Amino acid sequence: MSKGSGPVGNGVSMPEPILAARGYGFQVNGQPLLQDVSFDIAPGSRCAIIGPNGAGKTTLLRSCLRLLPPGSGDLWLASRPLRTYPQRALASWLAYVPQAGGAETSFEVRDFVLMGRYPYLSPFASISREDRRAVDQALERTGLSAFAHRRLDTLSGGERQKVYLAAALAQGGRVLLLDEPTAFLDPRQQTQVYTVLEELHRDLGLTLIEVTHDVNRAALDHDQVIGLRAGRKVFDGSPEALMRPERLSAIYGQAFTLAPHPVTGRLVAWPSGFADEGDGGASGLDAAGSGTEARA
Repeated sequence: MSKGSGPVGNGVSMPEPILAARGYGFQVNGQPLLQDVSFDIAPGSRCAIIGPNGAGKTTLLRSCLRLLPPGSGDLWLASRPLRTYPQRALASWLAYVPQAGGAETSFEVRDFVLMGRYPYLSPFASISREDRRAVDQALERTGLSAFAHRRLDTLSGGERQKVYLAAALAQGGRVLLLDEPTAFLDPRQQTQVYTVLEELHRDLGLTLIEVTHDVNRAALDHDQVIGLRAGRKVFDGSPEALMRPERLSAIYGQAFTLAPHPVTGRLVAWPSGFADEGDGGASGLDAAGSGTEARA
């Protein structure tokens, strides 16, 4: 792999990426869903993946989780090809948090969170003290200890999403892959979920990789943003570099207006019209920049 580490700028070395792609592509029945995607994500960082519907965001997430057949190019985890990890070893690195709007289940909260320990359980082994301790700690971290014996189908969307987070924590992954973790939630529930995520990032040093449709959340709460359009990477850089009208338009085919946030002073964006759709390919790359060109 061509490493994303080494001396840069003033001689400071970048850390080895915890997750990386090199020319990755994926197609179904000859239809490309991802094309020539490359990136480096640093350990302990927060990375947002943004783009319009059908851009390939969830496909990329599912490829990193090996929930899809292998594509072309390479995916790397901790400087090792993703395809070489046994499933149990992969589960100790990567944990998945789905959307809160999925199918409801009648499992009790504690039993559901215990399922996060599946990589370490064998068919004939009893649940160990370590498994129980991991579940207890995950419930405490997410504020769910009092809900341990509640059924999931009696919980609110925000409470259920925290259960999914607790299961990922119990699994023990060092990287959380989150697929629109606040979709279908009201503003109060969104704040609760993001508060838990911020605590996990701060206290445990977890790497958080989040697919989101919220451009402002991506810009305000993350260290890195990757923008996809029509299966191609059209932006990869800092939130500050993202918040320019031409770069947002290149990602979404949508004009944006930007203004300072009334509290933080950082730029926030809202749609203001339609940009030239183009083909979502080369023109988007020209406007947005790619790789290190887009970083600030």
